Amino acid sequence: MSSQTNLSMLNQTDGSLLFKLFKFEENCFFGQVQRNNYFTLIWVKEGFGKVKTGFSEFDFNANTLFAFAPFQPFVFSTESVIKGVVINFHPEFMFVHQQEKEKAFKEVLYNNSNQSPFVAIDNSSVTAFDMLCENIEAEIQNPSLAQHDLLVAYLRIFLINASRLKIEQQPTTAPGVKENKEHHILQKLKDAIEANFRAKHSPGDYAAMLYVTTKTLAKVSKSHYNKTLSNVINERIIIEAKRELYLTNKAVKEIAYELGYEDEYYFSRFFKVNTNVSPQKYRETVAYARA
Repeated sequence: MSSQTNLSMLNQTDGSLLFKLFKFEENCFFGQVQRNNYFTLIWVKEGFGKVKTGFSEFDFNANTLFAFAPFQPFVFSTESVIKGVVINFHPEFMFVHQQEKEKAFKEVLYNNSNQSPFVAIDNSSVTAFDMLCENIEAEIQNPSLAQHDLLVAYLRIFLINASRLKIEQQPTTAPGVKENKEHHILQKLKDAIEANFRAKHSPGDYAAMLYVTTKTLAKVSKSHYNKTLSNVINERIIIEAKRELYLTNKAVKEIAYELGYEDEYYFSRFFKVNTNVSPQKYRETVAYARA
């Protein structure tokens, strides 16, 4: 890859980042706390230092791959020049595939906030990861038929390989890190939203479900996501709505009903407030991009 590689795909409806690959040869990118609204993969190919995320701090060396979930805070302190590759992707980038297909790598790479957020890239794997990065770079620069599908395929192979390495290297939680009550509540909240977002739309619903106060959940949401719990719930609903609009020919009224909204017009207003476009306009835009 060229030393100035910086390649992005944007959401055509609102200009937000969907997918990005860039190569870095300086330390300045991660010297301040990062809290991104997308998944972040950072492959440090050269250099060493420390990374702090949440309540934990870890040492790292060359050929270390980091995986950070959306809104997971992290910051690097380096003791040498670091060089490597970054892949950013928004949850929407992969929503066209059934979430069950993504569940495995999410559980291994991203799910446990107490586990070390990295994996060592061994010598036998360097060539494979390099080749995947080269394929991604070539594809993103030369859009053609099914470009999005092919990029998702390369990304999934990258994630699966990384997950397999992590299972081999880190079968247990990192030593010396105690279970934190807030982490426990956060994981319960994530699971509850994933299982119930179609029917439960208010913070109070989840507070009752988890036997905690809405104030406690609000604190956890602000600390981890830097946004209100209502916004977190709404974003999950919107991701599913977009997935249905993209993948199916269901009427907007049917999608609204499946997501717990009996009033199609209320759902359309809700969708537009959160995306700046109507459901029909979003479907037309995405369908055009896909074609």
